[in-house]
Amino acid sequence: MNIKDLTFGRRQLRAMGLTALAVACASSAFAQQAPTTPPSLTADERAEQMLKQMSLKDMHHMVQSYNTMQGQQPPGGIGTAGYVPALDKLGIPAQQQNDAGIGVHNYPLDAGPGKQPNHVRGEQGNATPLPSTLAVAASWNPQIAYDGGRMIGGEAHAQGINILLAGGINLTREPRDGRTFEYLGEDPLLAARIDGAEIRGIQSQHVISTIKHYAVNDQETNRLTVSSNIDERAMRESDLLAFELAIEDGHPGSVMCGYNKVNGVWDCSNNHLLNEILKGDWKYPGWVMTDWGADHGPMDALSGTDQVSGIDVGTGLSIGSTSNSFGDPLLQAIAKGSIPRSRLEDMVRRILRSMYAVGLFDFPPVTKALDAEADALVSQRAAEQGIVLLKNEQGQLPLQGAIKSVAIIGGHADAGVLSGGGSAQVWPIGGPAIPAVKGPDWQWKVYDPSSPMKALQKLLPNAKISYDDGSDPTRAAALAKSSDVTLVFATQWTCEGVDVPNLALPDKQDALIDAIAAATPHSVVVLENGGPVKMPWLSKVSAVVEAWFPGARGGEAIANVLTGKINPSGRLPVTFPKDETQLPRPVITNEQQVDYNIEGAAVGYKWFDKKQLEPLFPFGFGLSYSSFGYSNLHVNNYGAHVTVSFTVTNTGSRAGMDTPQLYVGMPQGSGEAPRRLAGFEKVSLQPGQSRTVTLTVDPRLLAVFDPQAHRWQVAAGSYPLQVGHSSRDFALSGSATVAAASIAP
Repeated sequence: MNIKDLTFGRRQLRAMGLTALAVACASSAFAQQAPTTPPSLTADERAEQMLKQMSLKDMHHMVQSYNTMQGQQPPGGIGTAGYVPALDKLGIPAQQQNDAGIGVHNYPLDAGPGKQPNHVRGEQGNATPLPSTLAVAASWNPQIAYDGGRMIGGEAHAQGINILLAGGINLTREPRDGRTFEYLGEDPLLAARIDGAEIRGIQSQHVISTIKHYAVNDQETNRLTVSSNIDERAMRESDLLAFELAIEDGHPGSVMCGYNKVNGVWDCSNNHLLNEILKGDWKYPGWVMTDWGADHGPMDALSGTDQVSGIDVGTGLSIGSTSNSFGDPLLQAIAKGSIPRSRLEDMVRRILRSMYAVGLFDFPPVTKALDAEADALVSQRAAEQGIVLLKNEQGQLPLQGAIKSVAIIGGHADAGVLSGGGSAQVWPIGGPAIPAVKGPDWQWKVYDPSSPMKALQKLLPNAKISYDDGSDPTRAAALAKSSDVTLVFATQWTCEGVDVPNLALPDKQDALIDAIAAATPHSVVVLENGGPVKMPWLSKVSAVVEAWFPGARGGEAIANVLTGKINPSGRLPVTFPKDETQLPRPVITNEQQVDYNIEGAAVGYKWFDKKQLEPLFPFGFGLSYSSFGYSNLHVNNYGAHVTVSFTVTNTGSRAGMDTPQLYVGMPQGSGEAPRRLAGFEKVSLQPGQSRTVTLTVDPRLLAVFDPQAHRWQVAAGSYPLQVGHSSRDFALSGSATVAAASIAP
């Protein structure tokens, strides 16, 4: 979402006396009256009955949401990104649309240079941050995603919010993207299973989830103007497949169209994306809302957009847009017949249908205190399962109780853990660990108040633990040399609105790590970062722990993994390149066109496999303090339906979790790359314990999309199957003989 100026609306609000919105509100809140449609009917039937009671004015009321991200609120507003006032006479509740993803966002109001921001909902609007969405993807565990979604949905409901702008699933085509931390990695199957589970978790709390940003919105550079150029087959087999599978799994109430263009046409004006694919091929029944300012005129309605988001009540314009798209221009177009009234009816029907389906009518939000402790534990479990152990030479980890001295260097690890910036930013309960730092425009750099150092002191009570901020490498190296083990906390802050220029750690941290590694053979690097980074010092350090942005209890989660209280089980949801020269675009595109046909559908690990590149760390990679073996591969197939089963055994001495991964190759090189992820499952095993895992392959993962036939086509032939620990480490091989099939899109 684009929230360039959170105070812009106050002056206009006072000047107009809230006239337009006050008329729409009639009362300051939704009156708790019985719904006018019986809950025994389906959501579609209830929406149809309600629609018959609505006038043109009532229907028009539903297709714009108002920005209330400022201190002074209109009647019924509570300080959210989007607000549609209640229609009390019909029993239609207000829509309170709020940014989320890793938790409920509370909009900062800049208090001036050197001052900490106030917040539109005050301290009561602060919430529990999950780890970054990329960290949740690194868990490879849909249950973790569901639990996190349920938690943030519950906190939203308890704050009076009934729509969350959560469900980001844009694939990691550009690892320097400032929003990589908000998304779910590079593979459509993994991203969809995690996202679908998060969406179901949010909506279990009677809060609508909004999957975004549809579509191919894969970089922040020129995000308001850039055209993502990609051919139909490649788009269907990559970015769109992620959306398709996640929508099927999660059934989100809304889809948010993005800022960018696809093949020269704005996302929110794109008839092909919205009408032909989303609502046509996929039969999506919910509504399409714009990103804030992503509208381009009333004819967006004919292209498939149903609601324009974030209207400024002072100007009638959506944030960042010069068009009053769905205000008077929409009514004028309907009056002239250039947009039929039936289209407005369809727009409103879709909105009402989702509101009924998720329970906004029958289970209105009731403001109450958050269960901060229980919610923080949900966040901690997610962080623990998402932390990835990347290197562990000579058993450096876990840290043993016999250690007498530990040096902790950098990253404000004495105070807290880093979080990502922008509209996904969660202001934590109790406030940041250290004063927040103003970033570019409206972004803030926030450290969540969970200290790795304090958590380690509790787990290693007999060790002397010393901290150095790392500002002087010579001083830090001296501390490292005098300690049994040294933990270097390296950070990379990323945020919405700006991409990082390269994959290097900022602020001369590589040089700091080099100095520490030269001083001690027992150095451990703990990364808190938004996406892949280069590691020129990798061969010099004894261990590397990828902690991402670890959330409300990130310090405790990191300490638990470092000491072995938790056996690491995270796996990479993105490939870590050795450097930028291995990427399809070594320099991030700063033009008005980005050519994704370079890699096509071969995103991430598929690009590395296709080009026979050796990454720094491959997709799916992650170490454990235990070891796991695979055996007894069995393949069953009938037609284009393939099921694979095998045995997983914990061959180590510690209990742990493993994620066996199934990859499928395409016959005669018909696929975009040598192999595709076709299935996975996370299993928990005691030492010596075995379990049978059975994975069913979605036929679309055996197919190519044929634009001319407008079908998924499965070719007859032999399909290689491999089961392994990552996209580059296989233990079992087999094949499936598949019959030809044609599948509707």
